[in-house]
Amino acid sequence: MMERNHKPLKKSTVPMALQDGYPSKSQDENIVSTSFVDVLTKKLDAFYRLCRPYAWTSIILGIVSTSLLPVETLADLTPTFLIEVLKAIVATLTMNIFVRAINQLSDIEIDKVNKPNLPLASGDFSIGEGIAIAIISTLTSLAMGVMLRSPPLVIALVIRWIVGAAYSIDLPLLRWKASPLMAVVAIIILNGINVLPYFVHFQKYVLGRHLVFTKPLLFSVIFMGIFSVVLAFLKDIPDVEGDKEFGIRTLPMILGKERVFSISISMLLLAYGGAALAGVSSPFLLCKLVTMIGHSVLGFILWCKAQAVDLSNTKSTYSFFIFIFQASTFI
Repeated sequence: MMERNHKPLKKSTVPMALQDGYPSKSQDENIVSTSFVDVLTKKLDAFYRLCRPYAWTSIILGIVSTSLLPVETLADLTPTFLIEVLKAIVATLTMNIFVRAINQLSDIEIDKVNKPNLPLASGDFSIGEGIAIAIISTLTSLAMGVMLRSPPLVIALVIRWIVGAAYSIDLPLLRWKASPLMAVVAIIILNGINVLPYFVHFQKYVLGRHLVFTKPLLFSVIFMGIFSVVLAFLKDIPDVEGDKEFGIRTLPMILGKERVFSISISMLLLAYGGAALAGVSSPFLLCKLVTMIGHSVLGFILWCKAQAVDLSNTKSTYSFFIFIFQASTFI
């Protein structure tokens, strides 16, 4: 017979983890939660590597500088204007995700040699996930352009989509990156000529002014065109080994890395020298000094950086390409 003073064991005194030899419900939830966080973290890291955000700086500064070209007075820089600039940046960055995704989808085997850390080459993203990202980014970007009711902005986004697809997709008359000439054409269109529809967007549809192509606009298009050619040359130097293995004839393979590098540096120095001289024509002393001194300093930094590049080292040549890519935003 049980004594009256005896108290039965409380449920809470029995460790839940030991009941029937199975984990408790709370532990199951913790395991699922931890697993979900790990998977989410890995996918976000993979998405970051797919987007390659080093290009975002160039795009953002390019759009901001283009938006300032039609500005006439400080009164134009209203909160509404700044919001419109931000909308154009977001729409363009979203379309650029498509460009990155389609490029990596088309180059999975090559990237396993040249860039094995990219998510599709490493297997962190499946092909299906890559296709889904490409489709969603395209639709989102175009929807934003249509919602802004600006035909020039939609045209700029469509041009980025067409050139990005033509550059990478391996179909007849496409795969422009396999041709040195067409690779240059693609980059000139994206980084040089495609400035024009953005300018029209800001001048006519944001500021509400009549369309006038100004000298600063033409200056920007010409010099960004020069930098685009150089970027097209330099981008293939780190990838020579993988391109050779897959039979892609790039300019560094045809002329040699040393010669292409020398030509590229000469073109860049001429571009910075031309920009410095162009500053002389400015009627404002401050603009004249900033343009002349700024581009002279950038040219000197470029020359110093070029002297330290080891063309036999992939990491060194890729690092220099990134430097030039970022420097092109300050032309």
